[in-house]
Parts: sequence; structure tokens; C-alpha cells
Amino acid sequence: MSAAALLNLVRSGGFQVRRRVLLTSRVLKDDTRLFRTSSTPELSSSRFDPDSSGRPTTWDNFGIWDNRIDEPIHLPSSIKHGKPIPKVSLSKVGCASQIGKRRENEDRFKVAQMTDAILYFAVFDGHGGPAAADFCDKYMEKYIADYLAEEDNLELVLTKAFLEIDKALAEHIHLSANASLLTAGTTATVALLRDGIELVVASVGDSRAMLSRKGKACKLTVDHTPERKDEKERIKKSGGFVAWNSLGQPHVNGRLAMTRSIGDFDLKRNGVIAEPETKRINLHHSYDSFLALTTDGINFIMNSQEICDVINQCHDPLEAAQVISEQALQYGSEDNSTIIVVPFGAWGKHKNADVSFSFSRSFVSSGRWA
Repeated sequence: MSAAALLNLVRSGGFQVRRRVLLTSRVLKDDTRLFRTSSTPELSSSRFDPDSSGRPTTWDNFGIWDNRIDEPIHLPSSIKHGKPIPKVSLSKVGCASQIGKRRENEDRFKVAQMTDAILYFAVFDGHGGPAAADFCDKYMEKYIADYLAEEDNLELVLTKAFLEIDKALAEHIHLSANASLLTAGTTATVALLRDGIELVVASVGDSRAMLSRKGKACKLTVDHTPERKDEKERIKKSGGFVAWNSLGQPHVNGRLAMTRSIGDFDLKRNGVIAEPETKRINLHHSYDSFLALTTDGINFIMNSQEICDVINQCHDPLEAAQVISEQALQYGSEDNSTIIVVPFGAWGKHKNADVSFSFSRSFVSSGRWA
């Protein structure tokens, strides 16, 4: 190799080395800025470090959402709505179900990705056996998908799906020729989340949906019980009656503690219907922490704000679901206890150190709590 060629090689190699050193220096400089602790004396006038703490500003400081759940951006939805929207991942959803002191667990729950844009969450609390809850758990998603193919309004989709699955269950029971299944029924609380921002809930019975907004519990459902004036009037107009048991609980025809359900075909002529009440809400990920779907084993023993406060103390949704279901049992619930916790952008933002509970509920677990 000639002296000139060797000199060119050294020069070329030197340039590459200097370039690599420069790039490495920039990376290390960026890493140092990202991980600098509050003890660093260096001040910064950047809006990404407004308090000179050395920590980068979370997106929530710009009014978008907090980064505690660390979800990626839902790009199509963000483009559609003109603002960054986090993508809710099913892997981050927490679910738990406890049998309690019952002989079997008649609760069912399900989470699923229905389409690229729509997530599905549902809880079913069976009574008179698990047949109705099993049927809904197996087929509700299918009926919703069928109506989604022809209808864009999610409230209408859910209403049609509830009514259709009730008819299908009636046909199924008729073909089975099992008369005992005429008294089988289930609550149903179903939530659809579209594009990470449009939340629609439909419900019959006394399972509930609740949204944590700025640390406060926002109920998205209202129990269908004979205590409601409008529900009681419908039952009476249909030829039914309301009777109270020894604990002061009202029941339709002395049998059923709810006025709407899927199944319970022996009481259809007395006003028990499967038509759900629906609610639509747009999420604000900067201050909406989570959605919780719960069955009455939890609802009858813990009120909505207590559930909200306990969940907000938890590290992740799975821990939250397990803590709530176990807490209900510790407070005296004897029923099946099921919960789904769906995290949103403000997860972990609204922790309340002053969580308090009334332990008197341990001997009045049969009462309904707001």
C-alpha cells in the first residue's frame, strides 16, 4: 500500500471515529438530561423542564394525559380527533372474580378486541343458575358484531343486541325443554370503547359501570330495582306486583330483586324486560383514570366512591381488581364478586391518602349502597 493510500485511509478512519464520538456524545448528553435528578444545580428555561428539576414534562402538563400507564398513541383516533389519544391495551386491563360463600360462581366477565377501533368489556351476574350468564358470555359479542356491520350508533347497537340475545336465549331454553331454566336470568353491563375516546355503556339489572374522573366516581348506570318509582310503575301496569322480604328488600312478584334482566321468562308478562338503559360519554384522558364494571357482590357492600378511592391507590389495574374483590369479601359480602378495571390516560394521577371506610357494613351487606 502506498504512503498516499495509507494517509487517506487514516484520514477516512479518523473522520468516522470523530463522527461516532460526536454522536455518542450527543446521545449521552440527551440521556443525562432525561435522567438528571432534582439535586442537579443546572437551571433550564425550556418548557420541557419548567421547574428546573431536570425531569421532562409529562404530556399531562400540557393538558393531554399523564404518562403513568405508559400507553402508545392511538394514531388513527388522534388524527381523527385532532389531539393525542392513548391506545388502551387489553393486556393492561385488570379482572378478578371471587366465588364468595356461594356454592358456585354464577358471575361471568369478558374483555375482547372486537375491531381495530372497538374494545368490548362485559360483566354478567347470573341467578337461578349460570345458564343465562353463560349464554350471554358466549354470544353477546357476536350479536354486537352483527349489528355493528349495519349500524354506527353504538347505543342503538347495544340496545338491539340485548333484545336479540334475550330472544335467542328464550329459543334456546324452549328447545332444551328444561322448564327449570325459565327462572334463569342474568344482569348484563356491557361497555364499548371506540377509538380510545367514545365510551358507550348499556345495562340491565344491578351490575354497574363507573368512571373515575378527577378522582371522583361518576356512575354510568342506575340499578334496575323495584325501588325505582318508574320501574315499579311499569311492573304494576304489566300486572305484576312488588313484595318486600324480611330484610326489607323489594322483589318483583316476591321472586326477583331486579326489574330488568336477560332471561327470567316466567316474569316477562309481568314487566321484567331486557331493554337496556344506555349512556354515551367522551373520555378526557388528562383526568379520566379508569372504567370499572362490577357485580352486586361488590356494589352492595362498597359504595362507588370507596371503590374509586381504593382503585386509585393501586399500582396497576390487575392489583386493583384483586384488591376490590377481596375487600368486598372481607367486608362481609357473601355473593360472587366480579370486577373489570380498564385504565385510561390519568391512571395513577388521583391518589387520595385519606381513604376511610365504614366497617358497620359487615353486618348489613344485603343493603344497596350508592
